[in-house]
Amino acid sequence: MAEQEGLQYGKADFVLMDSVTLPEFMDNLKLRFEKGRIYTFIGEVVVSMNPYKNLPIYGKDTIEQYKGRELYERPPHLFSIADAAYKAMKRRCKDTCIVISGESGAGKTEASKYIMQYIAAITNPSQRAEVERVKNMLLKSNCVLEAFGNAKTTRNDNSSRFGKYMDINFDFKGDPIGGHISNYLLEKSRVIVQQLGERNFHSFYQLILGAPEQTLRSLHLQKDISSYMYTRSIVQMKSSVNDAGEFKEVSEAMKVIGFKPEEIQTVYKVLAAILHLGNLKFTLDGDTPLIENSKVVSVVADLLGSKFELLEKALLYRTVATGRDVIDKQHTEQEASYGRDAFAKAIYERLFCWIVTHINDVIDVKKQDAALHGKNTVIGVLDIYGFEIFDNNSFEQFCINYCNEKLQQLFIQLVLTQEQEEYKREGIPWKHIDYFNNQIIVDLVEQQHRGIISLLDDACMNVGKVTDPMFLDALNKPLGKHAHYSSRKTCPTDKALEYDRDFRIRHYAGDVVYSVVGFIDKNKDTLFQDFKRLLYNSTNPVLKNMWPEGKLSITEVTKRPLTAATLFKNSMIALVDNLASKEPYYVRCIKPNDKKSPALFDEERCKHQVEYLGLLENVRVRRAGFAYRQVYEKFLHRYKMISQLTWPNHDLPSDQIAVQKLLTECGFQQDAAYGKTKVFIRTPRTLFSLEEKRSEMLIRIILFLQKMWRGTLARWRYKRTKAALTILRYYRRYKVKSYILEVVRRFNGVRNSRDYGKNVKWPTPPKVLRRFQGYMQSIFNRWRAYQLIKGIPPADIPKIKAKVAAFETLKGHRADMGLQRIWEGNYLSSKQENSQGSDLFASRANELQRKDKFMQPLFSCNVRKVNRFNKVEDRAIFITDRHLYKMDPSKQYKVMSSTPLYNVSGISVTDGKDQLVVFHTKDRKDLIVCLCLAGQSPQDSRVGEVVGVLGNHFKNEKRRLQVTVSHPVQCSQHGKSCSITVETKINQAQPHFNKSRSGFTLSVSAN
Repeated sequence: MAEQEGLQYGKADFVLMDSVTLPEFMDNLKLRFEKGRIYTFIGEVVVSMNPYKNLPIYGKDTIEQYKGRELYERPPHLFSIADAAYKAMKRRCKDTCIVISGESGAGKTEASKYIMQYIAAITNPSQRAEVERVKNMLLKSNCVLEAFGNAKTTRNDNSSRFGKYMDINFDFKGDPIGGHISNYLLEKSRVIVQQLGERNFHSFYQLILGAPEQTLRSLHLQKDISSYMYTRSIVQMKSSVNDAGEFKEVSEAMKVIGFKPEEIQTVYKVLAAILHLGNLKFTLDGDTPLIENSKVVSVVADLLGSKFELLEKALLYRTVATGRDVIDKQHTEQEASYGRDAFAKAIYERLFCWIVTHINDVIDVKKQDAALHGKNTVIGVLDIYGFEIFDNNSFEQFCINYCNEKLQQLFIQLVLTQEQEEYKREGIPWKHIDYFNNQIIVDLVEQQHRGIISLLDDACMNVGKVTDPMFLDALNKPLGKHAHYSSRKTCPTDKALEYDRDFRIRHYAGDVVYSVVGFIDKNKDTLFQDFKRLLYNSTNPVLKNMWPEGKLSITEVTKRPLTAATLFKNSMIALVDNLASKEPYYVRCIKPNDKKSPALFDEERCKHQVEYLGLLENVRVRRAGFAYRQVYEKFLHRYKMISQLTWPNHDLPSDQIAVQKLLTECGFQQDAAYGKTKVFIRTPRTLFSLEEKRSEMLIRIILFLQKMWRGTLARWRYKRTKAALTILRYYRRYKVKSYILEVVRRFNGVRNSRDYGKNVKWPTPPKVLRRFQGYMQSIFNRWRAYQLIKGIPPADIPKIKAKVAAFETLKGHRADMGLQRIWEGNYLSSKQENSQGSDLFASRANELQRKDKFMQPLFSCNVRKVNRFNKVEDRAIFITDRHLYKMDPSKQYKVMSSTPLYNVSGISVTDGKDQLVVFHTKDRKDLIVCLCLAGQSPQDSRVGEVVGVLGNHFKNEKRRLQVTVSHPVQCSQHGKSCSITVETKINQAQPHFNKSRSGFTLSVSAN
């Protein structure tokens, strides 16, 4: 029972049909084709419909789905049959074969290639080079054989015009180690003539359209198929074959297989010689035939490694030995044309057989010791022409249809025998099945002395001129009353048959009318001995080896060769015996329509094929009263979840009893029979009911398994997480402990070091201690700072704090901060700074202290200021902890203005070396001053000191002082915005403010 296909796709196995009737069979076949399901089972037989399009069902993923699976475990597919044959070969060491049958265009060749592809994909897991080489050879041989043995017909663009049976040999491990190819009845008449709308063999078109110009010139060929009689077509044909592209593919394949360059060149020469032979024309000079275009003879002779004179003689004369005398008998024009065509056909047939032999020489299994290497087993793949009914059926169709009769007979016998043996083995009563036994038709063709082939051979051996009508008359006498034979003479009222030309055989597949025209000649397969001697004496060793019989003397008497029909009959008997010795598997190919449409299902066309393939008889034989059978163990494995007695495992005495209990519990005990190893189910409905119950239970089982599995996963995750957390906890503890110990080790003794551990590098902390290390570093820095400043006098502490404040504020913005010098602060009270006015300033400062109650002076200095009226004057500033005073030194430091510090909102300075300072006030009456006056050193920068003193004071007051470093400096004069730009001049003695368009410009010395 194939899984994963619902009933919306029809029955995956025809055995499961409710009733075995042709209408129901056709309905199921049509439904599956329309749903894109091109494969259907009949038990262990695969019915394959040609989809006429590429389907994505042959890739690596699909191969993996079928590898090692039982037939019923997956939907029907070619791979399931290939895997079943491979398993039977490998597990039971039995030789198996896969017989692929169907009419032309049904997809037999493609099916054989997919089977080869599957076997190649599942073998050689150890990637042994020799096995890979053999696999590659086997796959490449298909490409070469298709080029030389396939052609476009009205029904198929890549029709096999020969039968092929390939044995693939496997070693005891199941890996391919070689193979052998047998070919049957190449349709060599196609070389010289094709039916309307058909082509010659692919190889001719590939050479003409795909070979390089240099190669064509060496072969005297043109890139035009209409230039040659054997490839010229009366009507324009469309073909899906890419001849030019396939020429390269075939050439590469021949190199891979092992054809030498000179052998490949010989193949091209033979093909070219045949094309040129077709262009030979004969004319009469009186009664003497002449070759009209003798230049062509010269070209053919050169290509075949022969002499012009010898080839010309072989084409125009026939050497006949009469006793001891040898005479040259001149041909008539008709005989010369016949000889030319027979020569062309024979050369191509020999070339094809030589190619097959060459491939076999490469892939044949070398002699191995079975005791040492184990027993070799074989899988055979038979891809042979299907039953053919054309408008004009000749000798080739007669042989092909006889072949299909033999294979159908074998098919029914083997299937019937297998079924009977299985029923007998299982102890199940056998029910007689009515089916058509086509042994009577096989006997009609091959019976000794009375069969058509024997009568044809007799006609060919008769002395004198025997014509095709005479042969037909010879058939009418012994076969006139045969139920499956008729002609116009035996049935005068049948006007579908022509007098002296047609006879009809009632094949199992249908009635076929054969024309006897050409039967005698094709059966004799006459080729004048002159041509054989000609090619045996060729200077080309490859051609010489193709014609060993050419070495016979003209007068030497030889045994009469077997006729073509007898050779074919013998090969068919040998083939059937070979297949009968193996375990067979079948692929039955059906062509859905003649228009090569992927959407059209021609019911009448398909019905005819179903009838002649005997598929309905196959279903009847397979069922024989029971639609399904399976080994107890596998049946339980599939359906044991239906019953509590068998799920998950039973404790009954045997699997047979467990199956009986299961079916009884389900109420199907009356619809089953129990063999020794298998259970037999009578109706498909029972099986479908079992499948429905199984599907219902599978959902519950899957949910239960999911629940249990999810619980198991959750427990696993919990345990892993808990273990991980424990490990993390201990690891973090270890890392923290290691870090602390390392910090202690590195900072041990820093108290006694000169720099108090300034250059000690902190270890990299674990992630969890990164913030902790930041705190530690902060504490360490504070400790180190304390160690550094604890020896500084208390009076200097405010200056240190002011410098720190200046550094923090101006770092990265202004380089010149004056940190290297001593900050005095109150410079105007210093005798050194203000020798003449220090006493006056001190007196004024004491007066202001009494008046404004300030606690301490912060900064004082002489400045040059500018006001909004562009008036530049020398003044002094005095900053206390409460006010900012502007004083006039020339008037005994008279206070010109007083600004409370709480009204000062910020300070602006530049990023250069100038001494510009702007005090911003909340009432937008900014004070603009330059600190540096005459007598001061250029290095005596006091901007940093002003910023530091005020910044430290504001910090102590827990107020924010906005310090801006920019150029130009923005300020406000009584509400009016302006900017101050600083420029340097070489000879500028004193800094000076000048009016500019945007405000003021401060000119300072560049020295």
